Amino acid sequence: MACLRGSNILIAVAEEEDSHEQLFEDGVALTEQYQATRADLDDLATAISKLRRAVELMPKDHSDMARRLSWLGHSLRLRFGSTGDVQAIAEAISAEQRALELTPEGHPDMTRGLANLGVSLCSRFQHIGDIQDLAEAISALQRALEVTPEGHPEMALRLANLGASLGSRFERTGHLQDIAEAISMKRRAVDLTREGHPDMASRLANLGSSLQFSFKRTGDLQDLAEAISAAQGALDLTPEDHPDMALRLAGLGNSLLARFQRTGDLQDLAEAISAQQRALDLTPEGHPDMALRLANLGSSLHSRFQRTGDLQDLAEAISAQQRALDLTPEGHPDMALQLPNLGNSLLARFQRTGDLQDIAEAISAQQRALDLTPEGHPDTALRLASLGHSLWSRFNRTGDLQDIAEAISANQRALQLTPEGHLDMALRLANLGASLGSRFERTGDLQVIAEAMSALQRALDLTPEGHPDMALRLANLGSSLHSRFKRTGDLQDLADAISAQQRALDLTPEGHPDMALQLANLGNSLLARFQRTGDLQDIAEAISAQQRALDLTPEGHPNMALRLANLGSSLHSRFKRTGDLQDLADAISAKQRALDLTPEGHPDMALRLANLGHSLGSRFERTRDLQVIAEAISRERLALKLLPEGHPTIAVQLANLGASLLSRFKLTGDLQDLPEAISMEQRALEITPEGHPDMALRLYNLAYSFKTRFGSTGDIYDLTEAVSKYRTSAHYPFGHPDIRLQAAKNWAELLEKHNPVSPDILTAFDTVIRLITLMTTLDQVLENRYSRLVNTSGLALQAASAAFALERVDKALEWLEQGRCLVWRQLTSLRTPLDDLRRHDGHLADRFLELSRKLEGAGSVRIAAWSGMSTSEKVSLEDQARVHVRSAREWDDLVVKVRATPGFERFLEPSPWYSLLPYLPEAGHAIIVNVDARRCDAIVLSAGRSTPHHIPLPSFSLVKCNQYRKDLTNHLQVHDCRERGSTVAMAPERGDEFRGVRKLNHATVQDILRGLWKDLVKPIIQELGIANIPAASTEAAPRIWWCPTGPLSFLPIHAAGIYTSAGTECLLDYAVSSYTPTIAALTDRISSARPIQKAVSGLFMTCQPNAPGRSHIPETTTEVQSIYDLARMEGMRAQRFDGSAITSATCLDSMERFSIIHLACHAYQDATNPLESRFLFHNGSLDLLSILQRNLKHADLAFLSACQTGTGSEKLPDEAVHLAAGMLAAGYRRVVATMWAIRDQHAPAVATDFYQYLLDHRDPADGSGFYGTHSARALHHATQQLRIRLGNDSDESLLAWIPYVHFGH
Repeated sequence: MACLRGSNILIAVAEEEDSHEQLFEDGVALTEQYQATRADLDDLATAISKLRRAVELMPKDHSDMARRLSWLGHSLRLRFGSTGDVQAIAEAISAEQRALELTPEGHPDMTRGLANLGVSLCSRFQHIGDIQDLAEAISALQRALEVTPEGHPEMALRLANLGASLGSRFERTGHLQDIAEAISMKRRAVDLTREGHPDMASRLANLGSSLQFSFKRTGDLQDLAEAISAAQGALDLTPEDHPDMALRLAGLGNSLLARFQRTGDLQDLAEAISAQQRALDLTPEGHPDMALRLANLGSSLHSRFQRTGDLQDLAEAISAQQRALDLTPEGHPDMALQLPNLGNSLLARFQRTGDLQDIAEAISAQQRALDLTPEGHPDTALRLASLGHSLWSRFNRTGDLQDIAEAISANQRALQLTPEGHLDMALRLANLGASLGSRFERTGDLQVIAEAMSALQRALDLTPEGHPDMALRLANLGSSLHSRFKRTGDLQDLADAISAQQRALDLTPEGHPDMALQLANLGNSLLARFQRTGDLQDIAEAISAQQRALDLTPEGHPNMALRLANLGSSLHSRFKRTGDLQDLADAISAKQRALDLTPEGHPDMALRLANLGHSLGSRFERTRDLQVIAEAISRERLALKLLPEGHPTIAVQLANLGASLLSRFKLTGDLQDLPEAISMEQRALEITPEGHPDMALRLYNLAYSFKTRFGSTGDIYDLTEAVSKYRTSAHYPFGHPDIRLQAAKNWAELLEKHNPVSPDILTAFDTVIRLITLMTTLDQVLENRYSRLVNTSGLALQAASAAFALERVDKALEWLEQGRCLVWRQLTSLRTPLDDLRRHDGHLADRFLELSRKLEGAGSVRIAAWSGMSTSEKVSLEDQARVHVRSAREWDDLVVKVRATPGFERFLEPSPWYSLLPYLPEAGHAIIVNVDARRCDAIVLSAGRSTPHHIPLPSFSLVKCNQYRKDLTNHLQVHDCRERGSTVAMAPERGDEFRGVRKLNHATVQDILRGLWKDLVKPIIQELGIANIPAASTEAAPRIWWCPTGPLSFLPIHAAGIYTSAGTECLLDYAVSSYTPTIAALTDRISSARPIQKAVSGLFMTCQPNAPGRSHIPETTTEVQSIYDLARMEGMRAQRFDGSAITSATCLDSMERFSIIHLACHAYQDATNPLESRFLFHNGSLDLLSILQRNLKHADLAFLSACQTGTGSEKLPDEAVHLAAGMLAAGYRRVVATMWAIRDQHAPAVATDFYQYLLDHRDPADGSGFYGTHSARALHHATQQLRIRLGNDSDESLLAWIPYVHFGH
């Protein structure tokens, strides 16, 4: 026997000794043995050898030839399945085709032959990818199925095989019809397979595979759930030692991975990796599926890295994918699959480490994969998208415009190849949107960002709720909206950006690697809003978010430098607002670290240098250290050198360098710096495109430099250029209103100083007044509107002063009316009667009313502190803000639409001054007193006079006015009459305490009243020829409606006079005084006056002596009881509620039913949000917003017997931030209020005298009706009676009666 080993000749001789029948039987037996065990490939090799020999030895015309060829093909197909030997499958197909040719039509073996050939052709297609094989396989299998009768034992097998082939064609072509038919076939196969059948597991596995492919195409989670169920069922039916166990594990792992990618459930991913790892462990070396299983495991590990950020997972993913690629032979159809998988993981590592070698290899792999993908392949779009994503990532690192162009091209092609309804459509749109967004950042082309946002919005719309990519898509959309805001300045974009980013953050679970990205994006947008609105809440939240993002960023992360830079920018911005040097130091430190971490050649190097230079420039402004400004200029120069031509930030960097050079000039006087600064700013201006929101700033900066040089050289050219640039900046239709307003102010001031007779001064101040109104747009909450107006306080007064100097009293009047009480005017416009508009267009009127109410409510929302809020609460808050901005924009658009309607051209426009004259009160004078640093003047408007009467006040001054206010404030504090910003003291045991304050100490105020009389009031009285009315006279004193401005608003003009023991002379002896916030507020009451219906004529009153947390005020009960008794005695309609008997709701109901209200209680005035001002009850409180929201059509008189209800905010003297003005805005025609704390013991008598006067002067024709027509004279009388009862004009007595004031008609 030893001599026979290795002798092929002797073996052949031995085989010839056996008959072909025996060879065939032996070959079949060995094939069946291998098929059962899959253990020994040598058995299969021997079987194939014997079957070949049997075919060779059999006569060609033998009737059993077809059967023997079929068995040979079957054994060869088994070898191909185990080894991947292409020669074996080719020989198998050849044998099966010959067998089929020898089988006559109608022969029972024809069906089996067709089925076998179809399976073999399909197997070869799966290995080499020839679509012709697949077409022939499907044709053969369909023919086999057609001739297989119902109930045939192989029907299930035939259905399963045809389903598998149709599934393969779907994978290649993407035709949904194929996968639908494949699933149908496989379902029928499973249904026809009895329980316990050995093929049940494989058929379930195949059905699961097709359902998974269907899910990938359609996104139907039901398909995926069924796929996992089927795969799990197949696995459960597979014995541990079964050769298909690895295949079943791999199938289940792939389905679980797909579900994780859809839902983000980490449990699915953990189970997927476990299954795939077990499948890999069970796969022997050299197995043809080894590469595929390595690739699948790599994909799952990559997915876990994306979710957890664990670099170990990514390293293992790349290792597995690299091994898979190495095991895949050249020309294998899976090569194109392995390459992009590896490329995606290399891309992920690049994004984490910044290693350019990784991204180069990723792009190379993805490009090779694309090159290997045949035309029409369903994965072409996927591979284009992967390549586009990598090119986009490299562009973001290198700034190479060729990369972004190719990225966009690849993403566009990918999108075009993706059919409607495809699961990946949203992803393709998102990728394209991101690439277009990056191009916009580089080019500034608004068409590009519009296309980007369209794609990103469509991607978001296609993303179902709960999808793990929802947060990322919201974030991407938010970033693009922010980018467009930076280019256009549109606040709606910024509101939408913050809302989207806040939602993205809310959807990102703690520990997710994208958390830092979401925080950083939100922080950047909040910084942008702070820079636009100045809201310190935004910058605090921005810094908090950016600091958290930084804390979550691991050392070595490529985004570390970017996040440091962003944090530095926010800290610098807060420094510029607050002046906190610690913020500046921290900003410089963060920016320096960012610069240190930025590698040479990085496209952000220039920006990092410039940002650091900018902060150093701010430090120089504080320290005046020339070394610091030299360093700043050096960095800014280098930044400019590094920026490529056409970069959108060049203009910013030129402007910043110009500003730094100008700063150094102002310290050193070096004339060489100044021309260069101007040159830089001129270049910045030249390359700033029209419509850019920074254009106004560029013009302003250049104007300032020309102005500075004019101050140094006196060259008239520089003055002319400064004026011209300021004018252009002020008139520029885009850009930050603050910049444009400052430009207009500087324009006016330059003209006033250097050309005081120029008529352009009026044009400049016209622009100032118009721009002031843009500071308080309806898209802001009231608190922000008032805070922004602080910086404009006094501008209307300054403008009026200039108009007086140019003898344009009409302009002075116009500006004082239009430039003051802006917020109340807005609220009034939201409550404008729409009767005329409704008759013209009811739908338009209704929509306008609906928006007005919405804006009124939105504007009154108090800014809540974000600290301590949950993310979902912040999302809700930003959604409200976004709706607020959108409503304000729609309201503005509706106003434009209404004004385009004939007859409504001046709808809601400020009335021209002459339109006030017809509605002036008949008996008396309305007097505006303008107080400015340069001069003081009065404008008198009188019924019957066609022009304003100008009265200069040369003896009065702003200095005097401020001193009087300061002195009065001191006196009130000494007497404990006015404790601004603190809680009033509690003193319930005192019966003579002041309403809510402690007992007064003695102090003098007479000098203040004397000064007001001599320098202000008496000159006006004399000019108007108003005579003293003797006490015994029955002649009615004339009325005066005072409209004070600036700090004069806090001084008691109505009490001006000389009060001495020797005698008095005061305004009380000449006229009855009232106040009005503006002349329009007075004339509106007159023009819209309607008779009070007798059904609502009457008095509603309440007393609240024991409001929680406030001092006891017992005399409120006496006060209301006295008034009530008086009313009942006179037969008046009256109602009263005491203490806990009333709530805010019942009070509001009563206010609708009674024309006059009397509130004896504590009050709280909110200077930052007047609609939050309120009257304090035993049970809750009644806020001004609630009053405004009621339709008080018959509101006549409100007597506010509470403290400081007529005192405004010292920071906003011209905004009438007090309850009295609020009640006027709510519809009351007249209001009695107080300037400071009133004495509790005197209040009942003052109120009783007031109402007794009204009753005594009722018109007999009114019958039982009761009206406030004579309320001003009634208050005049009541305070005079109190003055008489006090018995002297001591300071204490003066402080007791002076605080009562009358507002309105």
